[in-house]
Amino acid sequence: MISAGNDKALAGAPAPGRIAQRALLPCPLTPVASTIMQRFFNNAGPIKPEMHYHLPRLQRLDWEEVQQLIREQRYFVLHAPRQTGKTSTLLAMMQALNGCGDHACAYANIEGAQAARGDETQGIPAACEAMVDAIARDTHHPDLLAWYRSNKPETQPQHLLTRLLTQWAATATQPTVLLLDEVDALVGDTLISLLRQIRAGYAQRPESFPQSIVLCGVRDVRDYRLEQEGAQVITGGSAFNIKAESLRMGNFTEAETRALWLQHTEATGQVFDEAIFPDLWEDSRGQPWLVNALGYEVTWKNRAARDRSQPIGLIDYQAARERLIQSRATHLDQLSDKLKESRVRQVVQALLVGEETGLRMPEDDLQYVTDLGLIERKPQLRISNRIYQEVLPRELTSVLQDTLVQQQSWYLNADHSLNMPKLLAAFQQFFREHSDSWSEGFDYKEAAPQLLMQAFLQRIINGGGRLTREYGLGRKRTDLLIEWPLDPEQGMYGPLQRVVIELKLLRGKLDAVIQTGLAQTLDYCRRVGADEAHLVIFNRNPKVSWNKKIWHKPASLEGFSIGVWGA
Repeated sequence: MISAGNDKALAGAPAPGRIAQRALLPCPLTPVASTIMQRFFNNAGPIKPEMHYHLPRLQRLDWEEVQQLIREQRYFVLHAPRQTGKTSTLLAMMQALNGCGDHACAYANIEGAQAARGDETQGIPAACEAMVDAIARDTHHPDLLAWYRSNKPETQPQHLLTRLLTQWAATATQPTVLLLDEVDALVGDTLISLLRQIRAGYAQRPESFPQSIVLCGVRDVRDYRLEQEGAQVITGGSAFNIKAESLRMGNFTEAETRALWLQHTEATGQVFDEAIFPDLWEDSRGQPWLVNALGYEVTWKNRAARDRSQPIGLIDYQAARERLIQSRATHLDQLSDKLKESRVRQVVQALLVGEETGLRMPEDDLQYVTDLGLIERKPQLRISNRIYQEVLPRELTSVLQDTLVQQQSWYLNADHSLNMPKLLAAFQQFFREHSDSWSEGFDYKEAAPQLLMQAFLQRIINGGGRLTREYGLGRKRTDLLIEWPLDPEQGMYGPLQRVVIELKLLRGKLDAVIQTGLAQTLDYCRRVGADEAHLVIFNRNPKVSWNKKIWHKPASLEGFSIGVWGA
């Protein structure tokens, strides 16, 4: 280490190469040092209260119920979707329990044991290493670390966890509480062994085993899939039947979502347009990562907004939303990856189509997709929020969008409006040429027409306007809204062309489908204030020729003109 005196000597000496020259450069952080000290929206990792806007962490769950479960010496599960705030809440629980002085509580993240897969000889020691380090750190129990190091070599993995927790409980000065995070990252024999060793010591609590253990992860223990030789064969519930409760952390409420964002206004004086908050709620439905990521995007990634004297308007928010979707952030990528799972596909495909697909949707699968945070089941089955509604179809058709060669100029009128008849006629031809070959091997075959249309439109709209989707089980349609700027200089801040496109599958008589579709299209037009509308009806019958599937005719309902298209 160089002392302050040596620093001065070096500064006055001849510079021995680039290292000394670099020391003379001004610190690049100096001009914005005051900004760095301000709190900001956290979009990665646990909350640090001194750095991040946040809600009271123990407010995220029923803390009184949790305390009662611990008093009753219960073992229970806390689960919630990815990046919902589980770890932040567990850390707050640990701090509160240790702070009261009545318990010795440790938090351990055992995700590192996932690398061992089903090899318990590697997985259990890895999990125990994480636990003993956490216990030594969080409960100031260094003697346990020394005990573990000396006893580990002679202890079989199938007993190592039980012995470790027994030793901790027996030597601690207060009743012990263990918070285990990322438990459902483990698989196979590693997970089975962990659950069974905890169950084996359960009867000895609290004198010789932790008074309470909390298992935390994305899924409830009943849905832990225990892989053996690559096959998912049993669930974790059978290996952990001592669970007293399963607590699920929910999203922020609408009021909490607003309150979190207004912390930025209180801290900086920067004002949000009131029109933002209804959109923020529908876009996120209080999903904590989305709420924070949108806040970070609109207040920092938007460089103009770093001038805190500038108010943030609805258009600024909408631009931030689109940037976030296109960024393919880790959170959104994780959701997209789940689309490959058959259990997820059955549920999501039915929602994209808007009606039952004929595939079974077992209760376990519905609950699994709910636990992942992809869907809501009340008041009706639907994709959780508008951003997920955008991300999922984009991800499913990303390769197609990248390979589509389309020029916006082909579909523009002299006044810069979109020529929708020309655009839809081009889609009919595209669909005729590519639908069969593209859907070959595609997992989401039932939703292929809707997804192809959205991919085609997204390619045209990207970088210019905005495409909004609405769909859900039982609606029997997909609603698309195009918002297109009529003044290129003003962009989305100027006048907009609003076009509704209603997508339906042909089920039953064509005339009846058209009449139902016209009423649905007009209803959607009135809700969103569109001035142009089109109804597209897909005929999936392979026995019908393309010459009969492709057609177009004008229609009207209550004086409103609607173009009707067959595909």
